[in-house]
Amino acid sequence: MNSEIVNRILKCVDVEYAVDIVQKMVRTPSVVGEEGAFGLELTKWLKALDVGDVWYEDIDGTRGNVLWQVNGCRAGPRFLLTGHLDTKPVCEGWDRDPYGGEREGSRIFGHAIMDMKAGLACQIAAMKALVDSNVELAGTLIFAGVADHMGDQSGAIHLVKNHQFDHAVLGEPTDMEVYVAHRGRYYFDISTIGLSAHTCHRGQAVNAIEKMLPVIEEISRIECVPDVAPEIAELVGEDLILAVGRIYGGLFPGGPSMIPDRCTIRVDTRPQPGVTVDEVQRLLEAAITRAQATDSEIKTELVLADRKDAFMVPRDAPVVRYTSAAWERIMNRSTVYSGGSWLADTASMGAFVETVIFGPGGDPVYQPNESLEITDIERASQINALTVAMALVPEMSDV
Repeated sequence: MNSEIVNRILKCVDVEYAVDIVQKMVRTPSVVGEEGAFGLELTKWLKALDVGDVWYEDIDGTRGNVLWQVNGCRAGPRFLLTGHLDTKPVCEGWDRDPYGGEREGSRIFGHAIMDMKAGLACQIAAMKALVDSNVELAGTLIFAGVADHMGDQSGAIHLVKNHQFDHAVLGEPTDMEVYVAHRGRYYFDISTIGLSAHTCHRGQAVNAIEKMLPVIEEISRIECVPDVAPEIAELVGEDLILAVGRIYGGLFPGGPSMIPDRCTIRVDTRPQPGVTVDEVQRLLEAAITRAQATDSEIKTELVLADRKDAFMVPRDAPVVRYTSAAWERIMNRSTVYSGGSWLADTASMGAFVETVIFGPGGDPVYQPNESLEITDIERASQINALTVAMALVPEMSDV
């Protein structure tokens, strides 16, 4: 690693700029489905830097992706720094303004600062540092803030459908660790089919909600340790995670009196890399069969409602080596690789671009009075900048 170039880059990491932009981000609400205004504001902030090309790509008429591209002086790889613009709603229990972005001592407070507005700010600060250091890039550096991560990941899908990249860092909150894997998500919708009737004719009906109860009970008893490689189990855990996350049935309050003839549950399953849809579906079908053995009136339908694949990048992939070397330079210790049980946009983009996941902040997120250490913002910005430099600065390519 070229010490002269490293020092040039690190001197240009502007912590106060990173703090300022993360405060502006926190103060701009962007709950999923409503992140369009934040995307447009971020586009303006990046254009104000007057560096490279900045543009906004609409994805559905109400929201879009924000891109910032800096071209190098020579041909080379296309390196992506990316993260999502959208957040979950504000939770209960805050005793301060969740959109205040207050700086108190060594911390900044605000809703979604960890997931993942600080991650976005650290990537932008890293790009700014590389530009300000005047290092010559052999390749192209792109930042992309994508919409709809909390929904169908349509922003990430749009990004890789319309652009090509060689390496990427996804800035999810990894608690400053280097993540090389995460679980996937299979949504299964299971419905029980009954027979409707007026409430006063209950004896002539089959209540679909009541028929769902033994199905839920059997699903709650599922315990499974899939046959996965030891390194996968080490990263994301041994047990298959699944739970009934939603239930729908009957008519809304205020509606007419009626015995419900359909009840639907959504089973949220989180499979490790290598665990197939068929493997998980067989477990659910077996649970349904056990429930039906206790009640012959239980009739069901099972549908795979959504599939987001698990993710794993080889530890010897170039982008992992770059990130690890940068991490060790800043953290001054050996890298320990980790993985997540949550789902990231790598479920939709990981098959198209070699990606590592790294960012400030960590579990638990979306709790009252969420905050983050400014030191982590500084270090994450530094690590991002050095990671990119190792990929795009020829004098740094000895890793």
